[in-house]
Amino acid sequence: MISLLKYLKPYKLQVIFVALFTLLGSLLELYLPTLMADVVDVGIVNSDITYILKTGVWMVACSLLAILMTIAKAFFASKAALAFGRDIRRELFVKVEHYSMDEFGKVGSSSLITRTTNDVKQIQDVLNMMLSLMTRAPLMLMGGIVLAVYRDAKLSLIFVAALPILAGLIFLITRKAVPLFGVLQKKTDRLNLVLREGLTGVRVIRAFNRVDDEKERFRQANQEFRDTGIAVNRIMAFLFPVMMIMMNFTNIAIVWFGGIRIDQGSLQVGNLMAFLQYASMILIALIMLAMTFVMIPRAQASASRINEVLMSNPNMTDSTRPAENTGLHGYVEFQDVTFRYAGAEKPVLENISFQAKPGETTAIIGSTGAGKTTILQLIPRFFDVEKGAVLVNGIDIRKIPQKDLREKIGYVPQKASLFSGTIKENIRFGKEDATDEEVLEALETAQASEFVNDKENGIDSNIEQAGANLSGGQKQRLSIARALVRKPEIYLFDDSFSALDYKTDQKLRKALQETTADAAVIIVAQRVSTIMDADQIIVLNEGKIAGIGTHQQLLAENSIYQEIVASQQSEEESA
Repeated sequence: MISLLKYLKPYKLQVIFVALFTLLGSLLELYLPTLMADVVDVGIVNSDITYILKTGVWMVACSLLAILMTIAKAFFASKAALAFGRDIRRELFVKVEHYSMDEFGKVGSSSLITRTTNDVKQIQDVLNMMLSLMTRAPLMLMGGIVLAVYRDAKLSLIFVAALPILAGLIFLITRKAVPLFGVLQKKTDRLNLVLREGLTGVRVIRAFNRVDDEKERFRQANQEFRDTGIAVNRIMAFLFPVMMIMMNFTNIAIVWFGGIRIDQGSLQVGNLMAFLQYASMILIALIMLAMTFVMIPRAQASASRINEVLMSNPNMTDSTRPAENTGLHGYVEFQDVTFRYAGAEKPVLENISFQAKPGETTAIIGSTGAGKTTILQLIPRFFDVEKGAVLVNGIDIRKIPQKDLREKIGYVPQKASLFSGTIKENIRFGKEDATDEEVLEALETAQASEFVNDKENGIDSNIEQAGANLSGGQKQRLSIARALVRKPEIYLFDDSFSALDYKTDQKLRKALQETTADAAVIIVAQRVSTIMDADQIIVLNEGKIAGIGTHQQLLAENSIYQEIVASQQSEEESA
């Protein structure tokens, strides 16, 4: 957790104010029992009303000042803690945004959400408590002990017996609770995972009548989280009663032995009352420290999980040099590329070599699992190749800054991904400064104008989360328009026409020929009719290229392509 405190540096002024107001407030509180003792031992004993009133007014003034100091301290502590939490969340988000797809898979999206929200909140709360209590508690503890000894050194020996016992009990209780806090955070991850899957996959769950199974799955995750939480809180529940018992027994001992010393004439009544106040301050300070120590183990577990993300070294390093200008525009080349996913035994792609040139359409077809989507994902550098190289405009993409590389690409993923907001905002995701005319032009090319214009607010119509209020074909067309609006050098269409009917598919491909005339177009498709007019078709089979050519060439020479065509068309259509 200490390593995260560097994010507190920008707020050192607030921390200084917290320390200053804590010191002043603590001194005022420590001064109050002395004033009370003087009221009793001087004012009441001597029946000096003037002294009582004068001292009483001073006590009220000190109390009000102490309250103001406490409010100011709480304000600056909260301000610093909240800003600290905000900065860590931002750092986590920025770090995760630079993760490769492999790293996403290792940590898991549900765990990343928990770390960015719940774990940061734990640390933020502990920091607030540390600034508010841990700065005050030691002052009150040490100040109380010093002033108690000053009042009566012999009576202070009670603390010699009480404090070690209390400290030992706190240590034993927190020691048993510490391991469980780490387990509790993992159970939180699991609960978030099950809940997220249950919500995002609700249609599939209902379609297959697995509602009861999902309820049971959630019940188990929820119960594990509950049982761990109960185990932690059961242990921690001993802390406060134990401390209160020790506090009460200490007060009893002080009154008992204090009464004896008063009877012996060694102690005044006012001093005993002040001593009791200091004893309460000492024990309350210990309680505050214990409360902080209770929170620290859980925050430490959260800090470890956050540091695991922040301190991780990305396995995909970004080039810091701007790419050299080769004079090429929209060229993609695979040179003997081999790639395997993390942990996989066999490569998903082996010895892949081809070129995609501007003004030409390259289509990729093959059976499910052949590696078609993987080829497209290697071009924007979602993954790094194991062997060989992917070149864009004659430069290895590992030597091009990722931002510059992806600005050259218009990518339409296999699963259309839209964001909550308006249609216009989603299209502008491809080009932030796109005008309304450019948005409408992209929608026209993507054959989306008709259904958009039918909506009451047109391009200003709202889209629900993940495009829940749109059909599959509508989402695909908006995803295509989002790629078109940026007018990139390279277009990547990952089975982006599968939800379209044949008529819309044909109209869209015809419109694309005009719009993408100067760009390289790479299309992954399942339907032969979608790619028949491509300049070159790459046939993939088990991660290897089984053939490259035009539709007619492959139809005449390639047996795998012939099987694909035969499975989709009649013999007459194939001929």
